[in-house]
Amino acid sequence: MTGRGGQGPGGATTPPGTDRTGADQKTGGGALLVVGDVVTDVVARHRGPLASGTDTASAIRTLPGGAGANVACWAAHQGCADVRLLGRVGTDAAGWHERELRASGVRPHLVVDPEAATGTVICLVDTGAAAERTFLTDSGASLRLDPDDWSPGLLDGVARLHLSGYLFFSEPSRALVSVALASARARGVPVSVDPASAGFLTGLGVDRFLALVEGVDVLLPSRDEACLLTGLPDPADAAAKLSRLFPLVVAKQGAEGALVAQGGGVRSRVPAAPAVPRDTTGAGDAFTGAFLAALLAGAEPQDAAAQGCRAGALAVGKVGGRPPVG
Repeated sequence: MTGRGGQGPGGATTPPGTDRTGADQKTGGGALLVVGDVVTDVVARHRGPLASGTDTASAIRTLPGGAGANVACWAAHQGCADVRLLGRVGTDAAGWHERELRASGVRPHLVVDPEAATGTVICLVDTGAAAERTFLTDSGASLRLDPDDWSPGLLDGVARLHLSGYLFFSEPSRALVSVALASARARGVPVSVDPASAGFLTGLGVDRFLALVEGVDVLLPSRDEACLLTGLPDPADAAAKLSRLFPLVVAKQGAEGALVAQGGGVRSRVPAAPAVPRDTTGAGDAFTGAFLAALLAGAEPQDAAAQGCRAGALAVGKVGGRPPVG
């Protein structure tokens, strides 16, 4: 871990002959670097509607989370041997988060913020058949990442860079994104982005988000995010339209699987894996982590999406957004 302003280890065009999607790239064990949020999840599982003004019986657990951290952990769980994470936490939970990440096989580069507490998300999960969840989010230190936390050396040995969409929702972390993208382009490292939140996207603005992610190689939106980014009601049409802007688009559709789009059209529809939902928190992160691990291992996008669907099914069958440890 480093203190405030400390740096972890570590726009030119992509070198000729490099596949911008990375789909055909054999990485030979290259690392995945994830930059994103590390938060504490308070998961409250309740049945039926919340009782306003009184008590609602719930099962409550405190767990490590954050979209960026979850993606990193799932990538390691799916066999990626070298997964690294750059994130920011408060002094209140820095040691716990570092231990949890290492236990999941992730090499943490955590910047400790002396002023802001670690981000906290209250996850309200209805224990009905769909196990749908609602988030109450206090991003805390996680969105205070800034360019001073970046070093080009972070990309040493890295074959892929993944940026959590939550980075786009604060000014300091947007500035970090710009620096990280420039560093990745200078080295020819393919970059993926998961938009992360339809609600926050609406607040930021679609046009602004699309301008910020211009030049990204892989976009991994949810169905709602894909439709929001295009203004189209059909997710297949939305994925196809987005694939005119990004070399590879994989739209996650939950129980309906995933769509893989390239060159302006949907190339494959990948079915979901069977699952009995307990908690859908982190299902999209599980998909993304497994998908990126498969690409790093040399899989084609359709096969990588199938691995992502299997990880998503595993995620919804357990409580919390991280894979099982051990």
